[in-house]
Order: sequence, then structure tokens, then C-alpha cells
Amino acid sequence: MRSQGQVRFIRISSRSQKIAAGIAVGVLGAWCASVGTLALSQVSTGTAQAALVQREARVAREEGRVRQYRHNIDSVASDLARRQKFIEQMVDAHIGDLPEGEQPDQAQPTDAQATKISAALPEAGALARIEAGQIALVDRLTRYADSRSQAATDAIRKLGLNPAAMAAGSRGAEGGPLVKLATSADGSVDPRFRRMGQSLARMDALENGLASIPQVSPAHVAYVSSSYGYRSDPFTGGAAFHAGLDFPGPMGSPIYAAAKGRVTFVGQKSGYGNCVEVTHGNGLMTRYGHLSGFRAHVGEEVDAGALIAAMGSTGRSTGPHLHFEVRVNDRPVNPRPFLEAARNAQNKN
Repeated sequence: MRSQGQVRFIRISSRSQKIAAGIAVGVLGAWCASVGTLALSQVSTGTAQAALVQREARVAREEGRVRQYRHNIDSVASDLARRQKFIEQMVDAHIGDLPEGEQPDQAQPTDAQATKISAALPEAGALARIEAGQIALVDRLTRYADSRSQAATDAIRKLGLNPAAMAAGSRGAEGGPLVKLATSADGSVDPRFRRMGQSLARMDALENGLASIPQVSPAHVAYVSSSYGYRSDPFTGGAAFHAGLDFPGPMGSPIYAAAKGRVTFVGQKSGYGNCVEVTHGNGLMTRYGHLSGFRAHVGEEVDAGALIAAMGSTGRSTGPHLHFEVRVNDRPVNPRPFLEAARNAQNKN
């Protein structure tokens, strides 16, 4: 310390420093503990309040439904009929025949709301049980659609593609007359039913996107004679890039569409000879080269496994084989992961 031109030194022993540091750490620890306790208390209080709000909302819904039953039971019956039609339309449009585990139970389930309505209005007990059964079925169908969506998402991701983009791209152009679906007389849709509809629509979009991915071997042959990537060119012997897979086989062997799509090219391309291209949406296209004949025409919609051509040796070819390409946004990608994924799926089935 400097004071009036004089410098004085204050020395603090190591023991005193340790004691001071210990006190500081203790104070800091106590402060952190109190803040943590306060935060946990707030979280706990918030959770309890949220649960209380949910419980109050549920009670309010139950009481409101009881009032609706008491006020106009015929209107409730009409709503239930509309809900049943909504469920049937959603199932027919997106699923078809219900899986065995999702079939409605013969004995209608009951819940707190149905029990409360039955106690207050015995004559409405049957309708309340029907409503409870509908809600239970909607919940099961929502979970069923979500599980199928997750399976499609996982399969698409394994192929290195974006599930969200596939789902968006699978919709394409849309239109048609407006046909509204409602579960109530006022034209509204119960949020639980809307959630089911959204889950089913998402399941459809993802599965349609997955179906547009090459998943069927384009030729039934024993082996691949040339793989994707760099190789020695069969004509020049120099290093060259091979943009697909070569499937050798007898002349005229059937060639199949690797996925559903629309035939967008039938004709000759330089190097490929006779060639067919099938566009699958989402930027995906498959190309089939060196063909000896065509079995499809431009604009034709084909399913996976549909016969589209015959194997040949046209173009830049040393013998009868199929040159098969998968292109994403007109850039070649290795077809092998797509076909291996399809083979694994077939083995599981």
C-alpha cells in the first residue's frame, strides 16, 4: 500500500488464504444450492399447476358433455353418427381393411366421461359407451399411423434421403371439389379426430415417398458384372467412371421397373443405346440402358416390378446386359444401397 510516499506491505499467510477461499467456496455453494432448490421448486410447482389445469380441463369437458347429453340427446346421437362416418372415411382412404389389433372391441370400453354420463343420465349410457369406443379407436389408429410413419422414416433415412422432403414431394399437384369432413353439427372437427387424420395423411405421404425409392431388382440375374464407381473402361482400358450397375444375362431377358413411377423417356441415348427412364418423384429417376426392346411407352404409369423392356447389347456395350442407374436431381448415386435395402426387407418378410 502506498501512502504519503511510503510503501507498506501486507502479508497474508497461506493458512489465512485457504480459510478465506474455503469461506468463499462455502458461500458460493450455499448460493448455488439455494438457487437450485428454488428452480426445482418452481419446476415442481409448474408441473403440478399444469397437471391441475389439465385435470380441471378434463372435468370441464366431462361436465360440458353431460350438459350436451342432457340438453339434446338427439343432437349428440347425430354427432356420433358423423364421427363414425369420419372414422370410416379415414380408414377407407388411408388403410383399407383394419389390422386385426385395431378392430373395434365387441365390448365397448368405458371411461370416466362415459361413467359420469351414465350415472347422470341412465338413458344415455349406450350412447356414452359408443362415444368412448370411438375415442379409444381413434387413439389406437393415431398410434398405429404414427408407428408406420416412423418405420417409413427410418427406412428412408437409412438410404441417406430426407424423409421430410420425401413426404412433401410425394404429394405433387393437388385439386378437386371441396368435400368437408366434420364431427359436429357446427362443422367443427374434434381435435382428437383431426390428429388422427393428420397422422394418417403423414403416414400416406411417407409410405408413398418410400414406394418411389428403387426397391425391386431390375433384372433377375445371379451377379453384377460391373459396379458403381471408377473402373477400367472395357473399350479403352483407361480409368473411367461407371455411373450405375451392370447386370449380365441372356439376350431378351425381362427388365423391370425398380419402383413405381411414370415412364418419361423411351428411345436412344448416346452411349446407352436403347434406353428407358422412369421418374419416381422427389427428384428420383432410374435409367435402363443397352436394351433390345421396349415394353413401355412415354407417359405410362408403372408399378414396382412392372415389365418395361428387354435386355440387349445396344449402344456402347460388349455383350448383352442391363446398365442400371439411380439418379437424384439428375446426379448419379450408387444403386447398390437401394437394392440391398429391398433385399433385406424381402428376407424379413
